Order: sequence, then C-alpha cells, then structure tokens
Amino acid sequence: MTDTLRPPATSPTVTVSTADAPRKLNRSLGVVGGTLLTLSCVTPASSLFVIVPTLFNSLGTATALTIGIGALLCVAVAFAYSELGTLVPSAGGEYAMVGTLAGRFAGWLVFIQSLIVVMIVPSVIAIGTAAYLAPIVNVSPAVAGGAVMLAATVAGLLDLRANAWITGIFLVLEVIAAGVVSFLGFAHQQRGLSSLFHGVTADAQGHTGGVGLTAIMAAMGTALFVTQGFSTAIYLSEELENPRRNVARTVLWTLGLSCVVIMVPVIAITLGAPDLATLTGGDISSMVAGWSDSAMGTFISLCIALAIINAGIVMVIQNSRVLFASGRDRAWPEPVNKAFGTLNRFNAPWVSTLAVGLPGAALCFVPGQLLTNITGVAVAALYLLVAVAALLSRRGAHKDVPAWRQPLWPVLPVILIVVLGYVLTQLDTTALVWTGAITVAASLYWVFYLRPRQESRWVITLPEDEQI
Repeated sequence: MTDTLRPPATSPTVTVSTADAPRKLNRSLGVVGGTLLTLSCVTPASSLFVIVPTLFNSLGTATALTIGIGALLCVAVAFAYSELGTLVPSAGGEYAMVGTLAGRFAGWLVFIQSLIVVMIVPSVIAIGTAAYLAPIVNVSPAVAGGAVMLAATVAGLLDLRANAWITGIFLVLEVIAAGVVSFLGFAHQQRGLSSLFHGVTADAQGHTGGVGLTAIMAAMGTALFVTQGFSTAIYLSEELENPRRNVARTVLWTLGLSCVVIMVPVIAITLGAPDLATLTGGDISSMVAGWSDSAMGTFISLCIALAIINAGIVMVIQNSRVLFASGRDRAWPEPVNKAFGTLNRFNAPWVSTLAVGLPGAALCFVPGQLLTNITGVAVAALYLLVAVAALLSRRGAHKDVPAWRQPLWPVLPVILIVVLGYVLTQLDTTALVWTGAITVAASLYWVFYLRPRQESRWVITLPEDEQI
C-alpha cells in the first residue's frame, strides 16, 4: 500500500520552527571533489583486494566474467540513480528518491536496506586490513578492523572538503597499487584470454572443477557489492554544486572509472596466477611477491592497507548523511531525530557519524563471510526497489521537471527488476533469512509507530532551494 507524501509545510498538525529544524548542509563540492569521494567509496583497491579474493575462492577463472556481468547491471542501475538523484537531490539518497516517487512505506523499506548496507560495508572492508599489515605487524582481523573504523570515525567528524583531499591522496595510492598488480599479472601471463570465459577452480591438491551459471548467479550479490559505492554521489547531492547536472556526471564517471580500476587487475591476476590452485586461493599479496620480490609485495600491501583506511573514512562520511537525513525527516522518536540532525562546527553531523562508526567497530568481531552475504542481499534488494521507483519517475508532477533522463526508459528498469528478482532467489539462504528478519521488524515499526503518526513522522523533505 502506498501513502501520499505530506511535506511539513502543508501539514495541518505540525509546525517545524527554524530554531528546532536541523541546519542544511553546505554546497561546497564540485564534480572533481564529488568524484574523488564517490570513487573512494567504491574503494576500487579495497574491493579488489578484500572482496574479490572471496570470488576467486568460489569462481576461479570465472571471477572477471561475473564482475563484468555485475558491472553491466550496474550501468542500468547508475542510469536510474542519475535520473532519480537529479529529481530528488537529498542526503537521504535512495529512501528520499523512492519515498518521493513510490510512497512513504516503499521509502522506508529502501531506507532499511540502505541502513543494513551502510552499517555493515565499512566493517567488511575494515576487517581486511590485517592481512595487508602482516608484513610489518601481526594483528587479528577484528582488532585491526575495529581500529580502522575508530580512525575513520574521527576523520568523519572533520570538514568535508578537507576529507575530499585526504581521500583523493589515498585514492592515488590505490590506483598505483592496482596498476602495479596489473602490470605484474600481464607480464607473467600463464593462460590465454579464453580462460576468462571458461570458469574453472582448483583445490590445494590440484583437483579442478567447472563453474556453471548457478554458481555465477549465487555470487552476483557479492559482484554487485564490488562496485556498489558509485551511489555515494546521491548521498552528497545536498553538498554538490548544481546537483541537477553534477549528480549524474559524478555517478556515471565514478562507475566507469571504478570498473576499469577493478576489472583490469582482476583480468591480469586471472591470466598471471602461476596455477589454478593459487588463483582459487585468492592470496593476491603472495602472487605479487612471487611475481616480483618481498619489497614490492610489502609496498603493495601497505598501499592496500591505506586504501582500506580511505574506504572507511569515505563510508563513514557517506553513511552519516543517511542518518542525518532520517533525523531531519523524523523517522525516530524526537530526541533521536534532534541528535541525528545536530551539526558540529565543521558542519558535519557528528552524532550520526558516531552512530555509524562505533557500531561499525563492534561489527568487525562478527564473521566476515556472513556480513558479506547479508550485504549482497541488501544491495540487490536496494537496487531492485530503486528500479521500481525509476518506472514512476515520469508521472504526475515529475514528468516535466528539468532533470537528467536515462536512456531506454522504461525498458532498462523492467529488465533490472526481472534480473535482480531472480538474483535474490539465488543468494545465500542464511543471509536472506537475516535480511528478511530485519525487514520484517522494520515493517512492524512502520505499522505500529510511523504510520499512526504519519503527520509528524517519516515526512520526507527536500532542501528548500531544491523543492520540486
């Protein structure tokens, strides 16, 4: 059932005073700064060196093909994000877009999926730090991940433009690391390009096995996760200059660049791994050391560790904006709303930042594979709901609004809905149960708390200068 949105300005029972309303975020980012932040949130190096090895474990030589299929799906998703992000330029991101176009309950379901993602993804990435710090210090993955999350939280409390430059510097190191791995992999090529289209895995004893379509579809949630961060642009849309133009440019540039930075090294690793067992093992650091020397392996490992820290900073920045917007839209009891909407002297939502960073540090002590699988389910569900909203983007008052418009509408959204619906049926059962349970609990919160208070709770708004 879909509810009609009721902007606060027209509500007969609610008056929001200027003194009590959260302050607006400053428009201080251009396309370059926004692209640096969004590309950093895709974290091509950390995705490559933390998430991709799990794909090598199950897919072997079919890893690049699977990521490529996921990237094609993400192109259609990026078109939907670009159109909806220019129609609804809000720090609320997906939930503001879907809630405005498809109704408040749909927006709430999207918010829950995005909340699952924003709370878990930084921890998944941070846990991978320990493996790449090994050349200089041995520390457990949970402890290393927790430390990274705490450091990222501190950085997230600072000025956004300063963080854009910090993450930009780290991003250069990420690209250097990915470039070195690509060069070494291609220089030590062991198999032909045809191997990329014939999935084979091997265990430690050298026993090989084929990879079929079922295995590829089962891994599609993780493949979507690899390039997921391109959506960061819409979370920053309240801080991007000229969002009607720059949101789409930032989303599309980010996806294109991240696919190159991730896909080229994956292909190089697949072709250059000394044997199938090593490739399936997914120990990229060891492969780099074998292709070069221990000093080069150490350099690459440290670059990767910095990339993960970079990812944590950007994700905390992005994710705090989601909670900031949910407080402004009064999704919670009033004391919580006020806290999430509070900005510090750097104009950063400091309570929201702590609410993302501190639980993220705790989640580092949960098994990483479970976190990865749950995230894959939430990302697929999130994209599916955005595709549904994209079908509604050209009706009523939104039909004639000046905005970036996606090509091949409505064909692409329909294809996305069908494909992502099928992908969800193929994902890990335990992860589906966990995600489903969280969604059911959130739906009950909607039924018993938000819906009876719809005049004063979960009122999705846009910044005053961006009202449609």
